[in-house]
Amino acid sequence: MSDWKNIYRSKLVSVREAAAKIASGDRIWFGSSTSTPIQLMDAVVDRYAELTDVHIISSLFLYDFKVLQDAKYIGHIKGHSVFVGPQERLYHKIGNIDNNSVPFSKVCIALRDYYRVDTLAVDVSLPDEEGYLYWGACGVDWHGEIAGYAKKIIVQVNKYQPRIKGPECRIHVSQVDYICEADHSFPVFPQREPTDTDKQIAAILIDQIPDGACIQLGIGGLANAIGYRLEEKKNLSVYTEMFTDSMMHLLKKGVITGKIVAGFSMGSPELYDFLATGQIELTPLRITNDENIIGQNDNLISINGCLMSDLTGQVCSESLGFTQYSSIGGQGDFVRGALRSKGGKSFLCMPSTIRAKDNRMISTISVALPPGAVVTVQRCDVMYVVTEYGIADLYLKSIPDRVNAMISIAHPDFREALRREAIAVGLIVR
Repeated sequence: MSDWKNIYRSKLVSVREAAAKIASGDRIWFGSSTSTPIQLMDAVVDRYAELTDVHIISSLFLYDFKVLQDAKYIGHIKGHSVFVGPQERLYHKIGNIDNNSVPFSKVCIALRDYYRVDTLAVDVSLPDEEGYLYWGACGVDWHGEIAGYAKKIIVQVNKYQPRIKGPECRIHVSQVDYICEADHSFPVFPQREPTDTDKQIAAILIDQIPDGACIQLGIGGLANAIGYRLEEKKNLSVYTEMFTDSMMHLLKKGVITGKIVAGFSMGSPELYDFLATGQIELTPLRITNDENIIGQNDNLISINGCLMSDLTGQVCSESLGFTQYSSIGGQGDFVRGALRSKGGKSFLCMPSTIRAKDNRMISTISVALPPGAVVTVQRCDVMYVVTEYGIADLYLKSIPDRVNAMISIAHPDFREALRREAIAVGLIVR
């Protein structure tokens, strides 16, 4: 038996025993999304009565963790998220999850300096023939850096976690403190099917993406509508935070022929199987989302969804009034990175209207953002805003030109009212 196997066995404990290594006051990075060790998390939460002031930090919870669902855990184990998703929204009112909105390029700094993470507890792959455990599809992002300063490292070995290669993609068994084993498959990452409006926007954007472009896509129905339309293009490359099912499709179709740089991946079971083949590598987000490095890619085309905009181009992508709906993620990083790219363009896309609870149609373009709405992308960084009615070119434009461009892509039923409001507040004179 090789030395690493002996080390592995010496550190192997049960999930319950691993959970017992968590002490009051610990500040734990539990991994994001599919890198969260769900059995270990539940075992720690089961000990809540013994613990005080334990902080669990994660991102985009994909599992229905009980620590979020009951106020009895308050004061014992506190949840934090650096990217808000469905679970964070659902249980926010319970009061045991604090939501944050940190640019992906800065999360590594926030975990070290603000959350003061001292414990790493994450899902990993089975060991390879040299005794290395791989962080998986959602672990290369920040785990390697945290492992460099964490005082305690606990890993849960999961046979379903793929061995994905890349810089800082793995950790040796000799470098961890405790190993437990528990298998679980991953939930399918929920992705909304493209709407007719998404398809209309995709049809508008397709001509803006030249052959040979370097693409970055966000998530959701709109990103899928655009991603799959790109199969008519040639010789694309990828520089993105998230590698998606549509990108896998384009790679298999031979549309992506250039380099692929990505920080993490979420999607279908087929996507995780593909990642395990080793055809692409993942890179830490402090690198993929560094706007200076992004800008080194010529013809970078950044396409992301947003929720609303005012007439001058202040874009909100993360809140509905004062309610945090999502987080900034990498949107700001890539908007600014595209500005530095030779031939680069960034597109922020949204439907021109939404339906209110009473079924009223509301314009997503307004003279001013509603109270509480977050300015995710400041107007001086916005290049193009897109609805199903066209593209507004805002970059470096005067206020009147911005206002007129935004009115031109608003729903026709709202254009006249928007113009009257813009005149009334002095944004334009006629």
